[in-house]
Amino acid sequence: MNCLLETIAFTIDSCRIAQAAGAHRIELCDSPGEGGTTPSFGFIKAARKMLQIPLYVMIRPRGGDFLYSSDEFDIMKADIKLCKENGSDGIVLGLLNDDGSVDKKRTAQLADLAYPMGVTFHRAFDRCANPFEALEHIINSGCERILTSGQQPTAMEGVALIADLVKQADERIIIMPGSGVRSDNIIDLAKKTGANEFHTSAKAMKKTEMKFLSSTMKEQLQSVTVDAEEVKKILGSLSKIHWQ
Repeated sequence: MNCLLETIAFTIDSCRIAQAAGAHRIELCDSPGEGGTTPSFGFIKAARKMLQIPLYVMIRPRGGDFLYSSDEFDIMKADIKLCKENGSDGIVLGLLNDDGSVDKKRTAQLADLAYPMGVTFHRAFDRCANPFEALEHIINSGCERILTSGQQPTAMEGVALIADLVKQADERIIIMPGSGVRSDNIIDLAKKTGANEFHTSAKAMKKTEMKFLSSTMKEQLQSVTVDAEEVKKILGSLSKIHWQ
């Protein structure tokens, strides 16, 4: 099976860069400092117009934990409807109960609302109390994929659990390693986990093009972007995995 690379995009320029570099799918987000929140409707609309590759939109009304109020749940439903109306291919979400279990009921409700869009359950999974039980609940909720670092800060640190999850999933759901996925570890990660979809930020910092910068504000005004060469290197490694 061919390996697939999903790349995060926090800006419209990042969408352009990632697609041109060969990324197979975009996860569209706002707020990189909070790990990704729902992007604006204008951003979603512009990305959909630009991209020929699949577009998955983050549905996360705020940073912090993944325990949502009824008002926040209503916001998530409204954002999913906008994504569907705008032709998005999928959404990315994660809802937990206060005991660290998956919020099965509301996850299933959002997956039903999203249909026929695909649904990825994001790294809220890495905050679950029992990952093996959570896996089954997410499958039953109608999600097609779980993004995980194996309940560790990076996927390489969580490689053993990711491998166990891939085995338990048994092709019923896709297990997609993410966090710290780079060209220098992708082959090792793929071989040790048996995964065939991978998630990367290929993060780079873009310097401001402002000619005037206030010296009193003491700020650099950098923004997060995608490193095209890093995406290409990861893809080059993934192509070797396919034919080895």
